[in-house]
Amino acid sequence: MIYNPVITPEFEAKAKEPIEHSWFTNKDVPVILSVGRLVDQKDFPTLIRAFAQVVTIRPARLVILGSGPDRPHIESLINQLGLAEKVTLLGHVQNPYKYMAHASIFVLSSIWEGLGNVLIEAMAAGVPVVSTDCESGPAEILADGTYGWLTPVGDRDAIANAILAILSGQVKPVDPLWLDQFKLETVTSQYLDASGILLSGAEKS
Repeated sequence: MIYNPVITPEFEAKAKEPIEHSWFTNKDVPVILSVGRLVDQKDFPTLIRAFAQVVTIRPARLVILGSGPDRPHIESLINQLGLAEKVTLLGHVQNPYKYMAHASIFVLSSIWEGLGNVLIEAMAAGVPVVSTDCESGPAEILADGTYGWLTPVGDRDAIANAILAILSGQVKPVDPLWLDQFKLETVTSQYLDASGILLSGAEKS
């Protein structure tokens, strides 16, 4: 299988850009990050309820990037759970990758996904990943849980436990060779091979 070229030189440059948000510059309190449209598919309410459990055990903050029609409902839930000082919705941002690179954990709480490029981006940015084991991409991207935590869809307890496990040091390192399959140069080479175009040694270098 040939994947989309998610990891590009542009991505790598953007991931290295500085970030000014005070939650990310203060390393004393870990920041959990999620990115996606504020719609039912992403199931942010389950993530927020899981986060509410996390902060009863240890300090943390939650940042959600993205815009969408469910924002009023999500804001209402945040206030209802008394999390207004610990959760922020930053809306759509031009460069989510720098937030990934400075986060403590990335969480995907979706009910369903396609391949889920955002997981690949988070892994490439070097942040530990928690994802629901939804249809159809997360298990494939995370090698059935080898390179990140997979939890049942809609299970806030499982998400909370996975977050707490990472915060306690139970990180699953990602093999750089695994990420190679998502890099632009790898994908380009695979397409050239598949089309029968052979590159000379000079062209490959």
